[in-house]
Amino acid sequence: MHYQLKLDPRVIERYPEYRALIIYARGLSSKPSNEYSTQLLRQVESERRATFANEKPSADPHIAAWRQAYQSFGAKPSKFLCSLEALLSRVLKGHGLPNINYLVDLYNVISLQHLLPVGGEDWDYLSSDLKLTYATGEEPFVAYENGEEVVTHPEPGEVIWADSTGVTCRRWNWRQGRRTQLTLDTHNAYFVLDRLPPYSIEALMTAGNELMKLLASSSPGCTLTYELLDGIRDL
Repeated sequence: MHYQLKLDPRVIERYPEYRALIIYARGLSSKPSNEYSTQLLRQVESERRATFANEKPSADPHIAAWRQAYQSFGAKPSKFLCSLEALLSRVLKGHGLPNINYLVDLYNVISLQHLLPVGGEDWDYLSSDLKLTYATGEEPFVAYENGEEVVTHPEPGEVIWADSTGVTCRRWNWRQGRRTQLTLDTHNAYFVLDRLPPYSIEALMTAGNELMKLLASSSPGCTLTYELLDGIRDL
């Protein structure tokens, strides 16, 4: 059984124009990073260094919107960067993004190319429907620090993705957890493309379509479906 992703109505009440494009993928062929995925990364890194040659990432309207959202639930935006700004900041410092594996390479390419936060996780490791919600502060979050697993807890009121076992991603899209990370053993996954205005729905769908094309090309025979979450069905 595969669970679904949902939005807490309380989050939508506060961020009514937030949209999440969810791509569900079954039958993926996981593999290590290769010359092709690395080439895609290096190309988009070069393009973004040219785009932001004379301005900071925070000048981008979508990143500015995420900074405001983070600040609204108590996360200092200069300390906690949304996933897009974290990638872009690393690239603009002259560093290439690390090769985690092929699937991670692909969604990082889409994130930088389309300037929106994108994440992917192993669908088989969810223990219930996954919900974007507010933390109580008691939910466990398992991450790696200095090569060891460490269990922490989100701040009360923090926006998190969580299932019945615990947190899979803290501060909306800031950091993903260990349990659901994409690995070479991943065959079923979901990808989350996050959008706040002024980023358009059309641009969001374009980014999603390009990610699905990359996934289909690398995993012939995989099944891809998508859903645009606006929270209405969960009210």
